[in-house]
Amino acid sequence: MSKHSEAFKRSVVEFYQTGERGAREVGRHFGVDHATVRKWAASYAAHGPLGLAKKFSHYDAAFKLSVLQRMWEDGLSYRQTAALFDIRNKSSLVDWERRYKTGGIDALSPRRKGRPRSMPEPQKQPDASRSDDKKSREELLAELTYLRMENAYLKKLDALTLEQAALKKRKSSKR
Repeated sequence: MSKHSEAFKRSVVEFYQTGERGAREVGRHFGVDHATVRKWAASYAAHGPLGLAKKFSHYDAAFKLSVLQRMWEDGLSYRQTAALFDIRNKSSLVDWERRYKTGGIDALSPRRKGRPRSMPEPQKQPDASRSDDKKSREELLAELTYLRMENAYLKKLDALTLEQAALKKRKSSKR
């Protein structure tokens, strides 16, 4: 949920647009930052009531590049460009510009969110559904070795559990 409702934003913008007070005074009066007052006023002037509505947007690289080119061609500020294209956070434009200058159009494509994976992707297990006659001699020998090791491990585990049970039985009978 947004910190401020659309009705509150509209009342701030309308009060500011009367022209009787500056953005600092209006901001102090309503308890918001003067830059926020100017941002809401610019967004409202460019897009009407929809400019104050909550917006969730993800932009592709082509759109980001077109916004940057328009900003550079027309000599617009970040705030003016954000208001013109209804981009809620003008600092996104700073980030887009920096990434474009360092990495070109590829750097503008959307990035994955969240923490990067620390573990590598798991290796695919050999296809067990393949029939034995389609496997090579090396694959069959590797599978045979694996199964022998697994069998030996299970036998050892069974012997250890039986030994543990016998120890418990002896301890309980001594008492």
